[in-house]
Amino acid sequence: MDKPRILSGMRPTGQLHLGHLVGALDNWVPLQDQYDCFYCIVDWHALTTHYDDTHEIQGYILDNAIDWLAAGLDPKRSAIFIQSGVVEHAELHLLLSMIAPLGWLERVPTYKEQMEQITGHDLHTYGFLGYPLLQAADILIYKAAAVPVGEDQVAHIELTREIARRFNHFYGPVLKEPQALLTKVPRLPGTDGRKMSKSYNNAIALGDRPEKIKETIKTMVTDPARVRRHDPGNPDVCPVGDYHKVFSGPETLAWVDQGCRSAGIGCIECKMKLFDNLQKRLEPISARRQELESHKDDVSDILQEGARKAKAAAGETMAEVRKAMRI
Repeated sequence: MDKPRILSGMRPTGQLHLGHLVGALDNWVPLQDQYDCFYCIVDWHALTTHYDDTHEIQGYILDNAIDWLAAGLDPKRSAIFIQSGVVEHAELHLLLSMIAPLGWLERVPTYKEQMEQITGHDLHTYGFLGYPLLQAADILIYKAAAVPVGEDQVAHIELTREIARRFNHFYGPVLKEPQALLTKVPRLPGTDGRKMSKSYNNAIALGDRPEKIKETIKTMVTDPARVRRHDPGNPDVCPVGDYHKVFSGPETLAWVDQGCRSAGIGCIECKMKLFDNLQKRLEPISARRQELESHKDDVSDILQEGARKAKAAAGETMAEVRKAMRI
């Protein structure tokens, strides 16, 4: 029996960081054993907020692809490709835009949130408003059974389901309604305690060298109540403690909990233990990354081969869509 299909992607707007590793890639890699996976670098989505400055996008596409492969995505088990390499995405997005009510797009929770939070870009564009519709086209064109997402993206999947139902109501049962495949996303704040974001400069990039990672960890904020070395702390309100919960084992966690609460260890000791454990996690990724960086032509070939597989699947769906719409 064929495996059910899934689709997911990332925008190439900067270097990937630890949040991408634990929030997405660590979930994507094992899914390759259970699903027919399509993983897409969504460069058109990058234009929804970065339309006025596109000179770095091509570089980030290749850099992100290298990180994906270094983290364990396997081109033999997954189609790994660039969104703009499959123009059928744009065609389906256009056709869906003819039937998508504006109110459906305006009520997506992330629309108003990002309008308020993102500064430096004029987001009063159709591209930004229509971002969830293009996302729906990305999913529906592969008839994905499921989409791996965190809880903050469930509203986008529900919109996709509504768009599929509306299309099928008008033209017959062509598009498949996907399910949200909720994935566990560990809490990993930025190094300053805020949400981890490339724009906040508070992230550790997957491509950072060990010496840079060590210096970044040294500057991480800690429990604000622990002002002096002999003050007891609370690892549950400390970003360093949050990182230990993701990258350290039970023995280290017990050491951190007891030592921090009793002031038996200092913050620098705690941070250096985190650095050691984080390096153990990142060393194999870094080694694969260095090898891939010296064979970038091979990475480009992987993306092109992934696009061929994706284009074949997308083309089948678009043939059905055109026939159903009589165009």
